[in-house]
Amino acid sequence: MARYWLRFLMALVLALGIGLALVYRDELEPAVLEDWVGSAGAAAPWLFMAVYALATVLFLPGSLLTLAGGALFGPLWGTLYNLSGATLGAALAFLAARYLAADWVRGRSQGLLGRLADGVAAEGWRFVAFTRLVPLFPFNLLNYALGLTRIPFLSYLAATFLFMLPGALAYTWLGFAGREALAGGDGLVRTGVIALSLLAAVAFLPRFVKRLRSGEPPGKGPSPEHSGRSTAP
Repeated sequence: MARYWLRFLMALVLALGIGLALVYRDELEPAVLEDWVGSAGAAAPWLFMAVYALATVLFLPGSLLTLAGGALFGPLWGTLYNLSGATLGAALAFLAARYLAADWVRGRSQGLLGRLADGVAAEGWRFVAFTRLVPLFPFNLLNYALGLTRIPFLSYLAATFLFMLPGALAYTWLGFAGREALAGGDGLVRTGVIALSLLAAVAFLPRFVKRLRSGEPPGKGPSPEHSGRSTAP
């Protein structure tokens, strides 16, 4: 009974937090966040990662925070802090869902839903990697959904950190490029080109991953026999 009430209280607090965050999400201004975090001195990275993790749990947009991280800490340290904060938040959401509702969901997973859950569990870290590289579902919602599966936590955590790296790097560079544009830095053109190149690479990743999963060699298109077109000029 005590465990039941603890779960109920945790679920209530989480629901209230998410509700308040969704109501006031439009007031999340990157400039205000940068001023607030920047004034924390040596504790700024830790404060930023804590804010990022909390925002992930409460369904706040991570893209704004990632851009802010690039503007605050630069492309390299910003990527590390963005990735660490996002991974911590993803881990907290995963554990919250697993503790609060995983048993209840598994007990009612029958038929198609049960087979789907078994398939996800069998894929394990590979499924997590695929969803991180090919964002078919919203990031914040996906963290909770994966917590309802039987994917091991450590596999989830490692795959999340590793396979979110390309996107974190690209958007952090974009935030850094935005700061350089406002400041009129000497390396603005170079920084902008790098940011655009990284974004293009991230945009290509879903197609690349789908080809790998289908067994088609990357870069290989349909053969002339199957395409119906001749290779002659």
